[in-house]
Amino acid sequence: MSLVSILTLGFLLGIKHSLEPDHVIAVATTAGNTKKLSRSTLTGVYWGIGHTSTLFLIGVLFIWMKGETLSMTLEFGVGIMLVMLGARSLFKARPDIKNEKDRFRPYLVSALIGFVHGLAGSAAMVILTMSTVTGIGEGSIYIIIFGTGTIIGMLCFTTILGIPFALNGKDIVLNRIFIKMAGAISFAFGLYYIYKLGVTEGLFALWAS
Repeated sequence: MSLVSILTLGFLLGIKHSLEPDHVIAVATTAGNTKKLSRSTLTGVYWGIGHTSTLFLIGVLFIWMKGETLSMTLEFGVGIMLVMLGARSLFKARPDIKNEKDRFRPYLVSALIGFVHGLAGSAAMVILTMSTVTGIGEGSIYIIIFGTGTIIGMLCFTTILGIPFALNGKDIVLNRIFIKMAGAISFAFGLYYIYKLGVTEGLFALWAS
């Protein structure tokens, strides 16, 4: 494959990767906490920035360390995060922004979510495509292109997600219903994710061995 073909593949994989269920569910719990469409869109951008930052920090380590237990444990951490985000949205749903400091909180939370998602094994497996390129320079370009794809994919998702919140910005009750629905989905999916990894895929057994 030519370098252009590899980079194009990385970009498309980035878009696809950003729209995986655990990603969109987690970001939904944060994007819904703002009434403005532009702020909802930015939560997706910050998620992508956090996600790409992780790939830069540990991508090479994942290429060297192919340990199954480490990869699954990091995925397990994503499940715990989904449960925590869901619980927060269920019990502390407040779509109103009280001060300037609160305006930036969703972006920071979204970036942190993206950072944690970047630790997960699914991103690590995608980054292994870097084995088809030569040199640190080409590998870095691949990560940037892949990260750009995740940013664009999540930007599109959070923009679409933010539309109903923006249209119902004055309806606090309806906004809280939307946020609690996102929280319930995140909480339930997180529990399913934890069970799937721990029991079905045998992570608990790997820890015990």
